[in-house]
Amino acid sequence: MKKGTIITLVVVVIVLLAGGRYSIKSNNRMVEMQEEVRTAWSQVENQYQRRADLIPNLVNTVKGYAAHEQSTLEGVIEARAKATQMTVNAENLSEEALQQYMATQNTLSQALGRLMVVAEQYPDLKANENFRMLQTQLEGTENRISTERQRFNQTAKDYNTYIRKFPRNLLANMLGFDAQAYFESIAGADVAPVVEF
Repeated sequence: MKKGTIITLVVVVIVLLAGGRYSIKSNNRMVEMQEEVRTAWSQVENQYQRRADLIPNLVNTVKGYAAHEQSTLEGVIEARAKATQMTVNAENLSEEALQQYMATQNTLSQALGRLMVVAEQYPDLKANENFRMLQTQLEGTENRISTERQRFNQTAKDYNTYIRKFPRNLLANMLGFDAQAYFESIAGADVAPVVEF
């Protein structure tokens, strides 16, 4: 073999090995980041589940003091049932699935807001130790939900940025790594619910 052919062959092999190593390393990092997104999503769901678990106790406590507020209590129970039935597969965190999930959670948040307004109408209920404890736990859970949603969005941003940079974007497209949707507020979530008696 000619010396030029050997050098060319060696260069091609080195380039192929370097490209293969880069591809393997990038693929493994994309997999790790995708799993981090899924883990962050599961933490969001955990906090929503914690909130859903607190609601029956809260409703029962309010029921004893405000029995004639049946429609508000039923609204909370119904919203909780819908929210706990709605799940999003961590393997398919599409924008549409997240929007549906957020819509059911927003409905529950609005129902809880109406319940808290009702509770303000009953001084004995506000003074009840169980109610105060549940209210504090619920407020803490809402803060945890917010924190976990922020963490999810940051993890999704890191992942999206990583897979969209050149030349990884070519590899990500070939291997089926798609951009991750963000957890966003749905339209109207910034408006407080109107409660009339």
